[in-house]
Amino acid sequence: MINKQPWALILGASSGFGEATALELARAGMNIFGVHLDRRDQPERVDALQEKIRQFGRESHFVNDNATLDDTRKECVAELARRIAEPASTLRVIFHSLAFAAFKPLVGAEEVINRPQLELAADVMGNSLIYWVQECLFAGLLDRGARVFAMTSAGGSRVWPQYGPVGAAKAVLEAHIRQLAVELAPAGITANAILAGVTDTNALRQVPGHEKILEAARQRNPSRRLTQPEDVARTVAVLCHPATYWLTGNVLHVDGGENIVG
Repeated sequence: MINKQPWALILGASSGFGEATALELARAGMNIFGVHLDRRDQPERVDALQEKIRQFGRESHFVNDNATLDDTRKECVAELARRIAEPASTLRVIFHSLAFAAFKPLVGAEEVINRPQLELAADVMGNSLIYWVQECLFAGLLDRGARVFAMTSAGGSRVWPQYGPVGAAKAVLEAHIRQLAVELAPAGITANAILAGVTDTNALRQVPGHEKILEAARQRNPSRRLTQPEDVARTVAVLCHPATYWLTGNVLHVDGGENIVG
């Protein structure tokens, strides 16, 4: 039996959880196909990331475009399919870590969230996962043993000031993960959401009052430190092991025990 060369599709690959997971999966032996949205005049970070992946002896291909656009998704999956069509390759992981800064109150303020912003938040952080999984399935890229991961947050079940639109999107994402887990189970594909502890990422720094959130998390966490993107990346790498085939449909807390304190 031929061992197929695995690829990981990382959505939101240039920073934070996506960047760390790309590196960890490359270290574990996977090629990386990354999709990210950054200013085109600032390619240094992605160039450095790809160089690190090459140092692990792995192949990478990164696309700087809006992952929520239908044309971008179709073009990326077609390119990924071309690369996977090479001898003995397969898509092993889809990792979804797309963010959209929609931090406004729902009601009771002079400026509240509007319909386009509310719908876009749900589309970027929730619904886009489904469209990418659909596209990869239609292209025949996902074999038995593949893994789907999506980054959620505590806001999916808790209330923070001005976090309503993002929290709703994360709740949508978690519902999608549960449904995907059931629908993909006959194909031997798992789907899980990752709920990290508070992590000092670019996305978190967009949250109003993030300084207080960071400090409270440092004090609450049993290890007296924030969660790091690498903590999540290493967990994802472990969950790609074939022995985790029966773990699906969960919201997995990767937080050092932060969620169970206080």
